[in-house]
Amino acid sequence: MAIAATITAPAESSILQGKKSVEPILRTENLWKLYKAGKVEVPALRGVNFEVLPGESVAVMGPSGCGKSSLLYVIGGLAQATRGKVLVDGNDLTALSDGERTKLRRHKIGFVFQRFNLLPTLTAKGNIAIAQFIHGDGFDPHRFDVATQMLGLAGRLHHKPSELSGGEQQRVAIARAIINEPKILLADEPTGNLDSKNSEIVLQMLRQLNKELGQTVVMITHNPEATTYFDRVVHMRDGVIVDGVPAD
Repeated sequence: MAIAATITAPAESSILQGKKSVEPILRTENLWKLYKAGKVEVPALRGVNFEVLPGESVAVMGPSGCGKSSLLYVIGGLAQATRGKVLVDGNDLTALSDGERTKLRRHKIGFVFQRFNLLPTLTAKGNIAIAQFIHGDGFDPHRFDVATQMLGLAGRLHHKPSELSGGEQQRVAIARAIINEPKILLADEPTGNLDSKNSEIVLQMLRQLNKELGQTVVMITHNPEATTYFDRVVHMRDGVIVDGVPAD
């Protein structure tokens, strides 16, 4: 997505257009993730087959320990798959070196976590802008202005994280995640540390990013109310996806 271009002309996604011939932006094939506990291998993912279309918003729901966070970490390139494939925008993450995976994450994937992970010595503006410098393109004031205005941060940019509410800190984290226009935004329990009012604001922001900018979003959650903001809900249990149904 190009923020500058799509703010007046929203990106057209296959999920919104009903076109099924478009290639998935994200796909897993027989994905396994095993963790070692002493001499025992414990499976977190057991042959997961999962795909997301460009411009789609998907909530992955399940109880603690079902494998949903492991799925997000593997598809985001933060953890290596034990076997199987992860394809992001046509690139097989499982075939890349650590350095190549890091580069792909930087250019194609944005992350939002339950913990805001903001730098305490920087202002909100600094926390967002630093992502552009790490990306390598330098500061783009137009993209910055569009992202921060959409997320309702224009009046809070010169405040440090300690001077912001939890909801404001999470919106800064979202702005940081989308500022470089990633192909996919991955969110891991983004409302887990928020009260109900701020949770609703953050979920509305994610929905707005998806519907107005065509941002592909995958969110991990255990909260059924959070899934109502998404196009599709996928349920996990014991390391496998058990179904995929439209959100109510």
